[in-house]
Amino acid sequence: MAVYTDIAEDDLKWFLTEYDAGSLLSYKGIAEGVENSNFLLHTSKEPLILTLYEKRVEKGDLPFFLGLMQHLAARGLSCPLPLPRRDGALLGSLSGRPAALISFLEGMWLRKPEAKHCREVGRALAQMHVAGAGFELKRPNALSLDGWRTLWEKSEARADEVEPGLQDEIRSELDFLAAAWPKGLPAGVIHADLFPDNVFFLGDQLSGLIDFYFACNDLLAYDVSICLNAWCFEKDGAYNITKGTAMLEGYQSVRPLSSEEIAALPVLSRGSALRFFLTRLYDWLTTPEGAMVTKKDPLEYLRKLRFHRQVVSPAEYGLSQ
Repeated sequence: MAVYTDIAEDDLKWFLTEYDAGSLLSYKGIAEGVENSNFLLHTSKEPLILTLYEKRVEKGDLPFFLGLMQHLAARGLSCPLPLPRRDGALLGSLSGRPAALISFLEGMWLRKPEAKHCREVGRALAQMHVAGAGFELKRPNALSLDGWRTLWEKSEARADEVEPGLQDEIRSELDFLAAAWPKGLPAGVIHADLFPDNVFFLGDQLSGLIDFYFACNDLLAYDVSICLNAWCFEKDGAYNITKGTAMLEGYQSVRPLSSEEIAALPVLSRGSALRFFLTRLYDWLTTPEGAMVTKKDPLEYLRKLRFHRQVVSPAEYGLSQ
């Protein structure tokens, strides 16, 4: 979450009249995240999240995102729900942007997750994968192989400003992944961005998943690799196999991975590390000054990518073949 577009109080009050949401008491921007502009609202009825969808989010994708939250919640997954307007629509307009009101989910994201939390995340991810079956809308993953090359082309000329030699290294990595990317693995709806700040806990109990605005259809095990990258590395760059084991055991307690998915984890993890390196690199080089958004260091994911290149067995992630 972030704030790229500011809103005027009078405009927000008018926007709320289109909903059965009560009157505005207060609001403030939320700085975390990188994609949309988000605000926490307090109304006379309940707290809500207001999301303004920025230019990087295609308006045509919004029915997929909002419908998916409804679909998952109806099948027992704890996640936010979009509030319908008085006319029944889920989407409105504010400050020149498509906008939606989303229910507020109780909990906090963990700054220092432990293995027990990783186990809960793995279980919740598998529950989402199972609950996503039957969702009729489709959305291809725009940030997979072809999308990585497109994104790289936007940053390639300046990449060596971040670290000398990056141009050659990333070109080589893209070529490797294009040749080695697995085919025929189980696929379905994935979250594609299940980082710690998108998972809420109340104490040690997972209270819900948020921020489905990268969700798409892709390989389910690719989503697992994203979580290994996001949850199982320490600040010094070391992979924590205890956390990895817990996450994979939690996932498999709901949806066992096939032997083919397990064998593919090193390549999938290289791909997911590259994906987040590339988006962070682009944002690092292009985010305008003054935007209320926290830029994230792309080199963190470059180090993870280099770790995965050295992996020779899935056992190194905490999971036996």
